[in-house]
Amino acid sequence: MDFLSVSSFIKDYEDHCSKVQHKHFRKNETITTYIAKRNQVCILVSGEADLIRYDYNGNKTIVEHFTSNDIFGEVFYMITTNNELFVRAKQDCDVIFLVYDNLKNKCKQNCKFHQTLSDNLAELILNKVTILNSRIELLTKRSTRDKLLGYFSMLSTRSFSKSFKLPFSLTDLADYLSVDRSAMMRELKSLRDEGFIEKNGNMITLLYK
Repeated sequence: MDFLSVSSFIKDYEDHCSKVQHKHFRKNETITTYIAKRNQVCILVSGEADLIRYDYNGNKTIVEHFTSNDIFGEVFYMITTNNELFVRAKQDCDVIFLVYDNLKNKCKQNCKFHQTLSDNLAELILNKVTILNSRIELLTKRSTRDKLLGYFSMLSTRSFSKSFKLPFSLTDLADYLSVDRSAMMRELKSLRDEGFIEKNGNMITLLYK
């Protein structure tokens, strides 16, 4: 199955599958919190969302950014504190919810969607691991400049273009890169002044590739 067409299966499972749920969320609504032992898996059918953590001092970190067909849920994380992590809709979203353990059991109706999802779970998880590895590589860069250039390079590669749109506000970008916003703004100005990038609103063009 090509998961770019996952939405075409919605009607089939809504009519026949008892093991998954489809829900709609408005912008800024909380889609889910990560709670120990629930073992939940979610697939973002449409929209964008962020996985957010606040530490004890109230500092915000955007752990992951999700777009259409991304997979997420507490099944991928070892939870140490209830509600420490939650997923917030960045825009209106449609989300599929299921419990990982239920993937091992066929529906009584033997629905097409559930069977297809089970058959392709390995591909979904492999894609998830690839995304997480890219995130780790980005966060291990030592300087704010290196993190910015590394992230811009990733976005350029994904869009097959030197010009791309940032999926974040600058405040959220700083939270995603785990850097100080003021320091990041200085680096963005330096990169522009030194001819590494052009910036027009939230559009970035790489000049060094």
